[in-house]
Amino acid sequence: QVQLVESGGGLVQAGGSLRLSCAASGRTFSSYGLGWFRQAPGKEREFVGGISRNGDNMYYEDSVKGRFTISRDNAKSTVDLQMNSLEPEDTAIYYCAACSATGFASWGQGTQVTVSS
Repeated sequence: QVQLVESGGGLVQAGGSLRLSCAASGRTFSSYGLGWFRQAPGKEREFVGGISRNGDNMYYEDSVKGRFTISRDNAKSTVDLQMNSLEPEDTAIYYCAACSATGFASWGQGTQVTVSS
């Protein structure tokens, strides 16, 4: 398995931007698809977006399309989530996860994003 550590969360005003980063340990980073998820208070964890192993394909949940961008650097074993035009509804703990043949089996500890109105 791969170990994941997120960073970059914080407090931002509505309309602002944040960039989250997820660093992975392990020698097989490029063999995993990667995803970002979030969990708001009182809600279930939801998929935000994902990126394929080679970075050629990205997928986004409808509410973040056009505002969030996922990128990865396999040489550095990192995956980033650039978040623009943030809304209070984006407030949540954000997690990165690595997808293997059995699904998203490796998760980071999460990073808090708070968007004030």
